[in-house]
Amino acid sequence: MRFSGLKILKEGLTGNKGWRPHWRDPQPKSEYDIIIIGGGGHGLACAHYLASQHGITNVAVLERGYIGGGNVGRNTTIVRANYSLPGNSEFYSHSLKLWEGLEQDLNYNVMHSQRGIINLFHSDGQRDDFARRGNMMLSQGDDAELLDTEGVRKKLPYLDFEQTRFPIFGGLFHARGGTARHDAVAWGFARGADSRGVDLIQKCEVTGIDIQNGVVTGVQTSRGPIRAKKVAMMGAGRSSQIADMAGMRLPIESHVLQAFVTEGLKPCIDHVITYGMGHFYISQSDKGGLVFGGDLDMYASYAARGNLPLVEHVVEAGMTLMPMIGKAKMLRSWGGIMDMSPDGSPIIDRTHIDGLFVSCGWCYGGFKAVPAGGHVMAHLLATDQYHPNATGFRLDRFRSGVGIIDEEATGSQHNLH
Repeated sequence: MRFSGLKILKEGLTGNKGWRPHWRDPQPKSEYDIIIIGGGGHGLACAHYLASQHGITNVAVLERGYIGGGNVGRNTTIVRANYSLPGNSEFYSHSLKLWEGLEQDLNYNVMHSQRGIINLFHSDGQRDDFARRGNMMLSQGDDAELLDTEGVRKKLPYLDFEQTRFPIFGGLFHARGGTARHDAVAWGFARGADSRGVDLIQKCEVTGIDIQNGVVTGVQTSRGPIRAKKVAMMGAGRSSQIADMAGMRLPIESHVLQAFVTEGLKPCIDHVITYGMGHFYISQSDKGGLVFGGDLDMYASYAARGNLPLVEHVVEAGMTLMPMIGKAKMLRSWGGIMDMSPDGSPIIDRTHIDGLFVSCGWCYGGFKAVPAGGHVMAHLLATDQYHPNATGFRLDRFRSGVGIIDEEATGSQHNLH
C-alpha cells in the first residue's frame, strides 16, 4: 500500500473502500531459517530488522491472535530514555535514537511526538534521586533538566501544587521523551517486514517446541508443524508459558497493568506527566483523550483485564495531582500482561537449548523499547553476538548474581514490584 495526500483525499470522499491490505496473509511454509513466536511490537521489529539490516527474509512471525492485539496495543504509549543504571541507560538511549528515525526508516507515520516528559518529585530525597538520575542521563548523552517548583508551574500550571501530603517540589524534564501511536507502530513494523518477504502468520498458535538432542528443530502449531533452524520466544507476558513448552522455567512473573482513556477533550496537557508519590502517569492523545495509568494489579495473572480497586487507586492519584480531570468521563480501560523480572530489567539472550532464544522481562519498559528490543534481538539471531548496547541482559545473571541491573530496586522479591 502506497500513500499520498491525493489518495487520502480521494478515499475520504469515497467511503475509504479503495484501500488495499498493508501486508499479506500467507500460508505457513514447511520450514524457515528463523521463527519468531509473538507478533507484538518486539517480534515485528525483530523481523523488520532481520530483513532490512541483515538480509534474512526467510522468517515467519507466528501470532496466535491478530497483529497489534497484544501488549503493543495495550499500553500508555510513552517513549523515554530516562533510565539511570549502566546497562539499561545505553539500551534505552539506543532505542530513543531509533524512535527518532523510525518514521523515515519505515516510511510510515507512527505519530511519534517528542512532547517531553516531566517526572515530578515531592520531597528532598526524591529531588536528590532525580538529580542523580538526570546526571546519569546527561553522562549517557541524553537530555535532562532539573526544574524547581516555579519551573514546573510555568509548564504545568493546572497541577495542585499545594497538596497537603505531597506538595510538588519540582520535576525532572526529559524533552526528547514523549509518545507514539501504539497500533501504528505495530502496523509500521508489520508493513516493513512483510514488504521484504517476511511471513506474518496470524491465528497461528504455537502449541509445542520441537527439540532433538539439545537442538531446536521447529515448532508445533495450530496450523501444523513448522521446521526452523532458530526460534525466538518473544511472547511478552506469555513468555513463561512459551518457555514451558521447551522445559524451561523463566525468572519472570506475569502481572496485569491497566490503562485508561477518557472522552476526547480540547488540548490541555502538552507533556507526559508522572506523579512520583501516586505512581500515576498521564498524557493526552492526538484524538483528545486523556491516557493514564498507575500501579500493577498486585497478583500474578495471564488475563488481559484488571480489577476495580486498582481503577479507584489510579483515579484517586489522578484527582490528587490535577483535580481538573474530575469531570472527564472515562470511556474505556484495558489490561496488558506485564512480564516482570526480579530486577526490573529485560532478558535478551540465547538459552541452553541450541538455536532457541528469548526476549522477555520487559516490566514497564516494553513499548518504549520496541525498536531497540527488535534491533538487538535481530543482531543476536543473525550474528550470534550480543549487541554492544544489550550485553547486560543475560539470562544467567539471576543464577550467578553477577551483573544484576536492579532498576526497580526490588532485588529478587517479586512481591515488591
